[in-house]
Amino acid sequence: MSKAVWNPTNDYIKQTRLYDLMQKSGFSSYDDYYQHSIQDIRSFWDQAVNALNIEWYQNYDQVLNLDQGIMYPDWFVNGKLNVVHNALDKWAFDTSMKNENALIWESDDGSVIKYTFSELYEEVNRMANGFESLGMREQDVATIYMPMIPETVIAMLAISKLGAIFSPAFSGYKSEAVAKRINAASAKYLITADGFYRRGKVVNLKQEADQAAASSPSLEHVIVVNRTNENVDWKDHDVSWNEIRSSQSGYKTKETNANDPYMIIYTSGTTGKPKGALHTHNGFPIKSAFDAGICMDVCKRDTLFWYTDMGWMMGPFLVYGGLLNGATIMMFEGTPDYPTPSRIWEIVERHQVTHLGISPTLIRSIMNLDESYVTNNDLSSLKMISSTGEPWNEEPWMWLFNKVCNRKVPIFNYSGGTEISGGIFGNVLVKPIAPVSFNAALPGMDVDVYDDDGQSVKNEVGELVIKQPWVGMTNGFYKENERYENTYWNRYKDTWVHGDWVILDDEGFYTITGRSDDTLNVAGKRLGPAELESVFVELDDVIEAGVIGVPDEVKGEKPVAFVVVKDSSMANEPFTEALVDHAIQRLGKAIAPRIVHIVEDLPKTRNAKVMRRAIKAAYLDKDAGDLSALENPDVVEQIRQLGKKVNL
Repeated sequence: MSKAVWNPTNDYIKQTRLYDLMQKSGFSSYDDYYQHSIQDIRSFWDQAVNALNIEWYQNYDQVLNLDQGIMYPDWFVNGKLNVVHNALDKWAFDTSMKNENALIWESDDGSVIKYTFSELYEEVNRMANGFESLGMREQDVATIYMPMIPETVIAMLAISKLGAIFSPAFSGYKSEAVAKRINAASAKYLITADGFYRRGKVVNLKQEADQAAASSPSLEHVIVVNRTNENVDWKDHDVSWNEIRSSQSGYKTKETNANDPYMIIYTSGTTGKPKGALHTHNGFPIKSAFDAGICMDVCKRDTLFWYTDMGWMMGPFLVYGGLLNGATIMMFEGTPDYPTPSRIWEIVERHQVTHLGISPTLIRSIMNLDESYVTNNDLSSLKMISSTGEPWNEEPWMWLFNKVCNRKVPIFNYSGGTEISGGIFGNVLVKPIAPVSFNAALPGMDVDVYDDDGQSVKNEVGELVIKQPWVGMTNGFYKENERYENTYWNRYKDTWVHGDWVILDDEGFYTITGRSDDTLNVAGKRLGPAELESVFVELDDVIEAGVIGVPDEVKGEKPVAFVVVKDSSMANEPFTEALVDHAIQRLGKAIAPRIVHIVEDLPKTRNAKVMRRAIKAAYLDKDAGDLSALENPDVVEQIRQLGKKVNL
């Protein structure tokens, strides 16, 4: 019996952009089309850029050159294009599109600002002129340390328009983390804001920016947006955004080489040193646009809203995945449960969101609340809900499917990474969708699941690998290519090892069980943490769970669980014992966690991704590396004290 719970009708399939592309390529079966996409990657990506209507200043001579090896592919050789032309300019000059909304922004307090493509075009031009007047030139790097406000997108596009490079930093970072990223990129400019609003309170961003700038000798100017108009310190190198905003609304977009860098986006490193993924005009934007437009079926005049931060990969994905497809992008300054847990659904109704991106943790945190927070809102505009960032458990996935999607709207599970520029796996809309898992490797992504010997495996946990390059693959790590090669290419010859444990079943569904460095090995059996966490989350009284492996003399490693409960009064020994008993009943004595800690929260990033390595390091009283992305660092210390109590 199939695991699928959502099955597209033939009429639905034929209306998708993916099916249209399949048909133009001569295929009606997704599986056959996928094989075509990896057997002839040059032909596939050539067709992909045509399907996206990418416009070139100078057409490319060849789709792909591998003279430098598979680790450093050269895509669209000798082509010239600028991402801003394709994301903004061409729509602003299209009479049928120029007055359509390009950007909708809603603030923490509910204020709304909208820009049409024509209005956004003019505003980006004003800032491109302003940045240039300040001395910004092609290939200069500007770090963007900004909240989710319109000026953030305007800055990104203006920087690319003049041929410079932007490097987004998470708005929740403290000064040390921002300074690390400024210095790693040798940025000349820092663009920030005086502050922003979160849960009705002012967050002073300028204070952290000042401290970061003080230890960043490469900086020449700090450009400051007045968001809150609070009194902040003003330094000699500070320049007001409004001051440099030009009165000139015309600017000729630079005709950049297709493979010129346009973004350096840093990921948190386990050793404390962030990794700088280097992305080009013909890489990240095209992969993001393909995944959003062709795979998720984002169309002209749709509204794409992903709850994220611009410092995470899904922030730039929102911008380019939306704008390159002629869709409206929805930005939100606040939090999805303030002032009430219905906030995210109110935004969907108010702005007629068609494609919503959320995290599993968000759903786990609201599914046990009053259903009226969801059901009182008209969600009929939704065509799809997507999620990324961490593995699902079945109960919250099904709750979302039943209560929000009404079993009609598909859930697009999406997994890839910053270095991927988008997804490896997804739930393509031309195939049935099952809970938790992914129904396909995305077109052009030549994936496999390997055992320790590099042999393909099925129905067992293995290492996710990619066997051919793809458009959007990071162009090394910025100034650290040896580190890049050691991170992804040093295990199997000419094969990208992504760092995820995956199971491929007989029905063709992929399930991610966790990161390789999160995986437990209990008495010789490899287990993904999500497999164990799901057992606890299926209980009504449990909001979420995190499981790690710790050293054990007998089993080599033993699982330890950290559980967040709905009612704090349940944080007692009898309930803890009940949790252990439940795990034994569901998993068996051999692998069930015998140690369960009830905690107030799990360490999470701002986009709600549980950071298991922080749990493990704290519990074992070790250095966790870079934890600057954590939303709730106090939790780490609580877990550290728990570890000390059990005398590990």
